[in-house]
Amino acid sequence: MKEFNIEEELKKLPEQPGVYLMHSKNDEIIYVGKAINLKNRVRQYFQSGRMRSAKIEKMITLIHYFEYIVTDSELEALVLENNLIKEYAPKYNTMLTDDKTYPFIKVTIEEAFPRVMLTRQIKRDKARYFGPFTSAGAVRDTIELVQKLYHIRSCSKRLPKEQGMDRPCLYYQMKQCHAPCQGYITEEEYGKNVEEALDFLGGNTKKVVAGLEEKMQAAAAEFEFELAAEYRDLIESVNHIAGKQRITNTNSNAIDQDVIAMAVQDREAVVSIFFIREGKLLGREHFHMAGVEENQPGETMAAFVKQYYAGTPYIPRELLLETEVDDRELLEYWLTQKRQQRVHILTPQKGEKHKLIELAKDNAALVLHQDLEKMKREEARTVGATREIANLLGLEQVNRIEAYDISNISGVNAVASMVVFEGGKAKRSDYRKFRLRTVTGPDDYKSMEETLTRRFQHGKEERRRMEEEGMQEELGSFTRFPDLIMMDGGKGQVNVALRVLNDLQLQIPVCGMVKDDNHRTRGLYYDNKEIIFPPKNEAFDLITRIQDEAHRFAIEYHKLLRSKTQVKSILDDIEGIGPTRRKALMQHFKSISAIQQADIEALRQVPGMNEPAAKAVYVYFHKQEEIE
Repeated sequence: MKEFNIEEELKKLPEQPGVYLMHSKNDEIIYVGKAINLKNRVRQYFQSGRMRSAKIEKMITLIHYFEYIVTDSELEALVLENNLIKEYAPKYNTMLTDDKTYPFIKVTIEEAFPRVMLTRQIKRDKARYFGPFTSAGAVRDTIELVQKLYHIRSCSKRLPKEQGMDRPCLYYQMKQCHAPCQGYITEEEYGKNVEEALDFLGGNTKKVVAGLEEKMQAAAAEFEFELAAEYRDLIESVNHIAGKQRITNTNSNAIDQDVIAMAVQDREAVVSIFFIREGKLLGREHFHMAGVEENQPGETMAAFVKQYYAGTPYIPRELLLETEVDDRELLEYWLTQKRQQRVHILTPQKGEKHKLIELAKDNAALVLHQDLEKMKREEARTVGATREIANLLGLEQVNRIEAYDISNISGVNAVASMVVFEGGKAKRSDYRKFRLRTVTGPDDYKSMEETLTRRFQHGKEERRRMEEEGMQEELGSFTRFPDLIMMDGGKGQVNVALRVLNDLQLQIPVCGMVKDDNHRTRGLYYDNKEIIFPPKNEAFDLITRIQDEAHRFAIEYHKLLRSKTQVKSILDDIEGIGPTRRKALMQHFKSISAIQQADIEALRQVPGMNEPAAKAVYVYFHKQEEIE
């Protein structure tokens, strides 16, 4: 890429709406923004004397170059900005970290014999949708209840076109469906059941309960106690479903609303959203936002609204927000276009709507408090533990740790594992396994020497190639060297590692994970001395996890190779028997013992087997030199 002159490129910016992308020197996109006027907006980042947050000032120092995309309108810029933020997750954008989709109940009223089903997408069709719901389980329970109450079909047949093509299904036998697939119910009668189902899904449960109670009492009076019990169970199910729908507004003209509030502390924010549909609180959910430090409340709220409603399939008539947002009119217009009906964004300061916002805010604060406590505990066992290890060893930091282990049985199928922990957490994408090439017999020291030599030699070669090609971004796990190497052993293994690193002219601290007589980690061997620490200690727990993980990864790989060898030694080692013939033999005889007992003629009957191959199998199992 040719040298990017920021001052010259700023002069070329168009006075049009669009989206701009800020890049670091490693080509990483660190910020995405939109603008009504690209020239004015982007130039502001590079003008001295402007008041900016420390976060933005830090970002500006990292900008190596920028690019932009011109759009026809600010609305198009908003949509494109959303898509790019989701695709690239830039470090300095405020990000919605949760990616949740919610279930809806769909009634296919456009069909002659409608169905009730779960869906996570709202399409522009003639179907009726109810939701969103926060629990797919609750949706399935509701659908099952509706099918039982109103005998709504659950099949996917195209009716009436496919009427009479099959026998009635089990639901007809269970008296949960009137079998429209057989024409046992007319379209008009079925339609009445669907209307009642729609009424029920709309929240009118009192009428259903009253009717079921009447039927239950009538059945009991006729001594049909099993039938009465069925009605009783249905009543309980209806009340259970209705109990989840808390009434928030008794006005029959109540509109759909989302109530949104947030709680912020340090770099963390939690946004709570209450789903109100036709006056009923159907559910609530909370979302985490990252990169909120030094943001104004309106900035964080606007980022949430843009990112959340870009992905959700349903948009209500009203959004009740805790705080005013920038570009409110543009957001209203964008949401209106998506909904295809007018959408209002309100920030109520008093009355019932304000009380709902306060309720959402209290929920957000509670969730944030719980999550911060959880995060503190997690930080102590991960990042905090790495700090403790660094202090124990007298190192500046040990953010990246690599641990190695050897696995073999009497030197057979010797393998090595490399596991990586970053910030106290396992980074499985950087794990590597080695099948040893130069070592014969059970020699752990030579095995470790080969493993470390291959690992760091490869890393050095990759780094050299990147330097020659002018590449600055690290390509993979081998190009990244650790802050600390942990060996599954004591002084001997550490000395092997130090010798390899010295030969490769690398300076990386190495310590051994020392075990007690019961094969439990008790401390570290480092700098020619053993460091013992108390067992109830976060550093101790992390070292134990690292050692266990290195051992587990090595053992799993060894088991895999051993199982492959066992299969191969039985059939694949026979001359003329490859994967195709091996498969044919196993399909024909079903077991190795059956193959072993077969004569040459029986082996010849297997598809794909010829005379030489049959003889080879027979010889192999009967240990004969040749067959006359």
